[in-house]
Amino acid sequence: MTNRDIDLYLRRVNQGGGLVAHRLRLAARYALMLLIAAVMLGPFIWLLYLSLRMDGKVYDWPTSIRVFSLESYSTVLREFPIGTAFKNSVIVAVVTVFLTVIVASLAAYPLARYDFYGRNVVFLGILSTLMVPFQLYLIPLFMLTTNTLHLGNTLTGAVLPFIASVFGIYLIKQFYSSVPRDMEEAARVDGASELRVWWQVMFPLTKPAVATLSIFTFVGSWSSFLWPLIVLGDDQKQTLPVALAMLTGSFVERTSFLAAGSVIAVAPVIVFFLLFQRWFLGGMTIGAVKG
Repeated sequence: MTNRDIDLYLRRVNQGGGLVAHRLRLAARYALMLLIAAVMLGPFIWLLYLSLRMDGKVYDWPTSIRVFSLESYSTVLREFPIGTAFKNSVIVAVVTVFLTVIVASLAAYPLARYDFYGRNVVFLGILSTLMVPFQLYLIPLFMLTTNTLHLGNTLTGAVLPFIASVFGIYLIKQFYSSVPRDMEEAARVDGASELRVWWQVMFPLTKPAVATLSIFTFVGSWSSFLWPLIVLGDDQKQTLPVALAMLTGSFVERTSFLAAGSVIAVAPVIVFFLLFQRWFLGGMTIGAVKG
């Protein structure tokens, strides 16, 4: 065997060892991702299992497929106003997302594209409100909503506090700051008004930021408990989180009923995220690194 043959043999061994090491690293990476996915999905899968288990033995291994049924869902929808609460939550969440996106985009546009005196001071003042906890201005907000605006016990009153999103203004401002000025300057040369420049040129470019803001706003509005509990006194106008709290008191001994109500509450959030996930990561990245 010549030296050349030995070199070729050693090279093949090294290449094979590198390939094996690469495959081992890839397998370890996938195993770690599967473990993280199991940890994240585990509670929801367990909740779904509890909602389908009708024999009450939720901690025992099922002996037959007959112990699984959709009866819990039909009972909750039939004997409890969960459907009305679900509809109210959909209305509040969808309207909140729409108004939040519009208000945040309109507020962020001049902060990002106009050079005016005190712009940074205004922006820092807006950001500083993030340090104020919601509970601190809860009572003044309630008095303003009910006594001044007369929106108590209305879905409009439930939407009002959430449409001015400081996080949304910050996120979309960061996106606007990353867009070159050539496009809007060309639109102004063509005679477009400032409102038209914003609506037809700038706003369509913000899909990643809008998707990210929409997801956070939808989840926050959908899961909001304290404000709807205070401002909505009529049971027919309560949102789903408040209705679930009432469901806990009514069916405390039936775990499957509580689990069914929880699945009904969680499912729309998952669906909403899946619809916007393609833009979600891009929006978070832009908001984090641009400035």
